[in-house]
Amino acid sequence: MRSTSHHRPKALRRSGTGRRAVTAALTAGFVTAGLLSGTVANARPAPEPPLTTMSVKSPPGGANVRVLIFHGSAASGGESPVVNAGIEAIERIGLSGPASERFKVEATDDASVFTDGTRLGRFNAIVFLTGGGDVLDPEQEAGLEAYMEAGGGFVGIHDAARAEPYSDWFTGLVGARPAAASPTTVQRATVEVGDRRHPATKDLPVQWKRPDRWLNWVKNPSGDVHTVARVRESTYQPGTGANGWDHPVSWCRDYDGGRSFYTGMGGTVSSYDETDFRAHLRGALLWTTRLVRADCKATINGNYKAERLTKPNQPGQNDQIGEPHGLVTAPDGRVLYIGRGGADSSQPVVTDWNDPDIGKGKGQIHVYDPKTKQVTLAGELTVFGNKGGGDELVKVEEGLLGIELDPRFEDNGWVYLHYTPHSGIDRDTRMAERRVSRFTLDRATDKLDMGSEKVLLKWPVQIHSCCHAGGGMAWDSKGNLYIATGDNNSSRFSDGYSGNNPEPDYKGVSFADARRTAGNTNNLNGKILRIHPEPDGTYTLPEGNLFTGEETDEGGGKTRGEIYVMGVRNPARIFVDRTTDVLYAGWVGPDASAPSPVWGPAKYDTFAVITEAGNRGWPYCMGNKQPYRDRNLPDPSQPLGWYDCDHPKNESPNNDGLVNLPPVTGNNIWYSPQGGAPEFPRDANGVPSYRAGEQKFLLPWLKGGGQAAMNGPVYRYDETSASDVKWPSYWDGKWFVGDFYDADQPRNAVVMDPKTQGDGGLPVHSESLKKIVPVGNDGIRNLMDWKFGPDGALYVLDYGRGFFTSDSKSALWRVTYTGGGPTPAAEQLARGAQS
Repeated sequence: MRSTSHHRPKALRRSGTGRRAVTAALTAGFVTAGLLSGTVANARPAPEPPLTTMSVKSPPGGANVRVLIFHGSAASGGESPVVNAGIEAIERIGLSGPASERFKVEATDDASVFTDGTRLGRFNAIVFLTGGGDVLDPEQEAGLEAYMEAGGGFVGIHDAARAEPYSDWFTGLVGARPAAASPTTVQRATVEVGDRRHPATKDLPVQWKRPDRWLNWVKNPSGDVHTVARVRESTYQPGTGANGWDHPVSWCRDYDGGRSFYTGMGGTVSSYDETDFRAHLRGALLWTTRLVRADCKATINGNYKAERLTKPNQPGQNDQIGEPHGLVTAPDGRVLYIGRGGADSSQPVVTDWNDPDIGKGKGQIHVYDPKTKQVTLAGELTVFGNKGGGDELVKVEEGLLGIELDPRFEDNGWVYLHYTPHSGIDRDTRMAERRVSRFTLDRATDKLDMGSEKVLLKWPVQIHSCCHAGGGMAWDSKGNLYIATGDNNSSRFSDGYSGNNPEPDYKGVSFADARRTAGNTNNLNGKILRIHPEPDGTYTLPEGNLFTGEETDEGGGKTRGEIYVMGVRNPARIFVDRTTDVLYAGWVGPDASAPSPVWGPAKYDTFAVITEAGNRGWPYCMGNKQPYRDRNLPDPSQPLGWYDCDHPKNESPNNDGLVNLPPVTGNNIWYSPQGGAPEFPRDANGVPSYRAGEQKFLLPWLKGGGQAAMNGPVYRYDETSASDVKWPSYWDGKWFVGDFYDADQPRNAVVMDPKTQGDGGLPVHSESLKKIVPVGNDGIRNLMDWKFGPDGALYVLDYGRGFFTSDSKSALWRVTYTGGGPTPAAEQLARGAQS
């Protein structure tokens, strides 16, 4: 029922800020600003004694669940229509749904309730549906604080963030304060619902379109609160106080002993008639009243710990780590990680092709044992991979490139390595052999039996020119092994654009024409292969690859059956979610720093969700099917026609595969130095203008520069695991995308729409990880690989601060969750433990 009492006068009122906050003497102008913009008080008087000794039972309320709606306001006049609509909606929520979720509602504008411990202790949760302003005197605010300390629940709606504007404690309770420049008009916008587990959001659309009065925040609360939903600023006019791509609109956290939930929505009467908005409020009330448990800690930065697991190498040795290049975790928690082959600074680098030792390096496999916290050098391969840095015709990125463990590793100890053996190079033709081999690890000693090698697959690569070797590997649930191979061609001779210059060659092998490799249906480079390894060290081809290898098109003999995905440039990291068998991949783009109306898009680093075999475009198209310009002999400097992404043709003189290629599938994420997912106006033939001033950016959370995409895992929460460091269920199903660099480049967890992800649909929500997977020189600055272990912790390789070597910052890290489980505790649920 609703109380009819009125708000009492406050003749003796002070600017109270709660028992832990401060009191300030403010000018009249500052008072006005504070009502709009939050805490502006800075003066700190001598500590005062507690303002109340009121006792509230712990936890407040009981099985006869009650909710108090407080709608007092500092403004004169009657109740606003929004308040009335909110009260009526919450009353309806309390009377609806399963009997186990129903509750009683009482509404009042009388703040004296906060000094009546007996009465206050009857309520499981308090809703602030206020018009803002200084609505509580110091004793009343102290009573609210005592209520929260006893384990109470709080829900703030819209203008509640303007209440108690001088109170630091209340600022912490609501989480943020509205900016003075917040828009005042009602606008339709899209809310990204990122938390798919919390009762307030789990049943909402991932992209929720609705009208409201959208608030900007003086200080963005992300990282200090658990954000469950954001508003997408590109879908409305946020005004001068905009917060950018990360604009929280609803959040929660455990606060001062209790539970606090706030939503900036609910600023219109019509909000309370929306089924989805009432569902949002229902979930918030279920958690704050202790009817259900929920996790409101998952995205709070302070709940994660990043620790370096490996020490720097001893001088002249690689006892801890090689040149970091990839990792994999074993079922028992051990981490195996590889070094590509670059030598430390004390070792010689041979670049002379007349020297038999040119590029000779050691590809190293290390094992970290979490039980002993010790590292073992498991083995070394002699690889072609140590030519140092410099020009693309000097340096090399070959070497030990990938590692995977057999699905039955616990039984057989089999380790798969993707590498370029030094013994396989031809110094005359400057060709080499890439291979995927199986070795056996002695699990008692953590030593690889180097004599146990069985070569599954091998193919030729040119090594006259650097770079883009690829290397990632992954398994699906059916025992198929995916192998990512790089394009291994230079884009220098096409000014960093398509990489389709057929002219440069070394002894008849083109090294600047990706149509010979990635765009060629008869070449295994620039691909993601899929094979089914057999116990005897051979392999078979699973059904569903892009080609069978037996196509009769164009005379036959022009396809390879191992190809699952073609048209990728440098897929260094791939991941298969074995829950869905969906493949996730990322690859590095070419080098053009800006788009060109003549040649096409700037360098796009790319991430893709791959649900079936296909062509991802390189070197014909990038991004969301943005074409490059063709070039060919006799004069590759002259542009020809634009490639047709729906009907691409390989008309290179270096092509020995099909001319008519599979259509290009658009990719989900692409980014350039200018921003995330550039898009341009297109002409009648679908060709973008590529004029920089005309581009818009579809993914504002992304930006590149120096960029190198490093695809990450999809997290799967294990409810059966007893691990006390596993990441919480909030992250379940989220895809981790990152970049080698840590400045403006991505390090995010994204939510995809399963209905559109396979056709290049954009992510619908993104969460920054830069405070959780820490950036900076003393953090994980150069992210080389990242995967979750069986303990649910995230293991990360930091490459170090140099190139083609390892240094004191090269390290294996672990990022663990320390925030604990959902709240309230099971024994404090208002109506007993959930079934």
